[in-house]
Amino acid sequence: MTQHRQQIVTLDLEGVLVPEIWVAVAERTGIEELRRTTRDEPDYDVLMRQRLGLLDIHGLTMSTIQDVISTLSPLDGAKDFLDELRAEFQVLILSDTFEQFAQPLMRQLGWPTIWCHQLLTADDKIIDYRLRIDDQKRKAVNALKSLEFTVVAAGDSYNDTTMLGAAHAGFLFRAPQNVREEFDFPAIDEYAELLGGIRAAFAAIGS
Repeated sequence: MTQHRQQIVTLDLEGVLVPEIWVAVAERTGIEELRRTTRDEPDYDVLMRQRLGLLDIHGLTMSTIQDVISTLSPLDGAKDFLDELRAEFQVLILSDTFEQFAQPLMRQLGWPTIWCHQLLTADDKIIDYRLRIDDQKRKAVNALKSLEFTVVAAGDSYNDTTMLGAAHAGFLFRAPQNVREEFDFPAIDEYAELLGGIRAAFAAIGS
């Protein structure tokens, strides 16, 4: 009897399924420097240190950020896309967001599985962050492959590219031009096309 490897899709969260949280915070607070994301800065620690510094300077609290997040909704079409994808394949969201940020958005997406990081707080102030593991997206994909999964991945930013490279197939979804130009992955802008691309990738990879 022929045995086939099980299939799993790994997705980034922000910019793929939901809005960029830090951009939303920037829009609410008027702190333009918070618009900088992993689409702009390849070094995640540099980016987070900048963000933590800005929060400290401007006195922004965890409650303020969570209030902003409570107003956000998934991107148009994201929930339907995710539902259809999960009906056909296992799906794991690999994100560099934080547990304290993700919960309201996961509720709206129907509670998909997400692996992300943690923020450290004291008296409603964000004082530091803790990575689940360093380079978690690439390591997670490699771990899934070691467990005999065929993995197809999609993301939009610099911090997704190691995940896309580690997967059996990877797609850039609504990625900015700078990321598209630096990395040689198929670039897609619509959910229907991404769903079709994922199906075709699995079919081409086979067992």
